Amino acid sequence: MSTAHVFTVDHEHGGERLDVYLSQVMPDVTRSYAKKLIDEGRVRVADEMARPARRVRAGETVTVEVPPPRLAQAHPEQLPLDIVYEDADMVVVNKARGMVVHPAAGNYQGTLVNALLYHCPGLAAINDTIRPGIVHRLDKDTTGLMVVAKNQRAHQELAKQIKDRRALRKYLALVHGVPSPRRGEVDAPIGRHPVYRKKMAVVPGGKNSVTRYEVQEELGRFALVRAELVTGRTHQVRVHMAHLGHPVAADPVYGGRSGTLGLEGQALHACYLGLSHPGNGEWLEFDAPLPQDFQWALDVLRARCQREGCNREENAHAR
Repeated sequence: MSTAHVFTVDHEHGGERLDVYLSQVMPDVTRSYAKKLIDEGRVRVADEMARPARRVRAGETVTVEVPPPRLAQAHPEQLPLDIVYEDADMVVVNKARGMVVHPAAGNYQGTLVNALLYHCPGLAAINDTIRPGIVHRLDKDTTGLMVVAKNQRAHQELAKQIKDRRALRKYLALVHGVPSPRRGEVDAPIGRHPVYRKKMAVVPGGKNSVTRYEVQEELGRFALVRAELVTGRTHQVRVHMAHLGHPVAADPVYGGRSGTLGLEGQALHACYLGLSHPGNGEWLEFDAPLPQDFQWALDVLRARCQREGCNREENAHAR
């Protein structure tokens, strides 16, 4: 069955194109999908059919009929994978920038899951057809370490470690400015942004969210920060660093600027993963080097600081 959604346009969105407005207020709807819904006659403004370019006005009622999602199944694809570790129970990968973790609307091919299904055909029998073996995720443009279960028992154990906060996940982030104090903990609840529904934000009544951070290196107008997840909310490091007033470089969603220092996506890398093996309980630790564009940005900033005499305080990269 289709699902009906009714919205009243607020002053914040008055004057926006209808397709843009829908993509802002409906978390799972892209602008292209919003246009498709409008073109199919599933959207009415003030009880009248409308076009995608129609400008909405504050106070108007917008009604959207969303058809039921199509049943989708991930299919194997021969795609490059950077495998850090693998055995009968699990595989640890260093996810590339630009790779979506699992199929979803608009991304049914080219995902990490598609690649894993080709590499590990038995993965298809685990937990569901769209996210087999996935126990935690990284954003499309966040790089670094992910663990994937290869059987149902391993999936249950690894998921429990994530839930119980026994697994350690650490990131390196290049941020604007230098956080003060240089070491601290951000304990601020995260939920959907009240206006821009595709974004997360620190909001009253959000889910408990905690990030520990430490400045590793000052680089003029930027700083290299190590962040450790205590909880694991959507976009957590990006939201918490922006909340501190130090957004991640090249992250336009949360206050950075696209393409900063030649970066192809936000400068956020899952550099360390520690967990107990789901079979024998042995503690395992994994590290992943920075992607090329992130390393290049650091090299540029370090060279600039050397020329200009920036105040650089460095800590040895520690776990």
